Amino acid sequence: MNAASAIDYESIFLHAPVGMCMSENRIMRSCNEALAAMFGYARAQLDDQSFEVLYPTHDEFLRTGDRIIPIMNAKGRYSDERIMRRSNGELFWCHVTGHAMLPREPLGPGIWTFEDVSEKRPVTAELTPREREIAALLVEGKTSKVIARQIDLSPRTVEMHRAKLMRKFAASTSSELVHKLVGLQLQR
Repeated sequence: MNAASAIDYESIFLHAPVGMCMSENRIMRSCNEALAAMFGYARAQLDDQSFEVLYPTHDEFLRTGDRIIPIMNAKGRYSDERIMRRSNGELFWCHVTGHAMLPREPLGPGIWTFEDVSEKRPVTAELTPREREIAALLVEGKTSKVIARQIDLSPRTVEMHRAKLMRKFAASTSSELVHKLVGLQLQR
């Protein structure tokens, strides 16, 4: 390949239509334009910042890290949908996918993508940080027992949070709650 036809990977990264960043130890070393725009920042404001600035709360940042580590250790990659926070404080649903570049370092060097899915799944009810976490796991199809084990709560406590979510979303069944969380219209 000659110099004239060389692929400019830096331009591809910077102008990709999906939010992307290179990270190390949960620090965004470099992000692209789409990621910065999605979260309402200039690129320079996010470079070398902790991912924590993108989370609704400090506790959610910590709990998500605790949830990611065993999965990254086992698979080298991670993917979920979660509620994130823009620079103006607005909360929105985001599909996040990450890949560890070094198999033995799950939070070492990595590549992460972020996709705003708020049009398909608006944040419509005022939720506590724990309710947001449980809502994200319910959307993944996890049972109360699995959620309880994963986030170190009792199944009864998870059921209590699920019941609160059902009231907030006016859902009469768990299935209806999940449909409302993903923004689908139930057909009657």
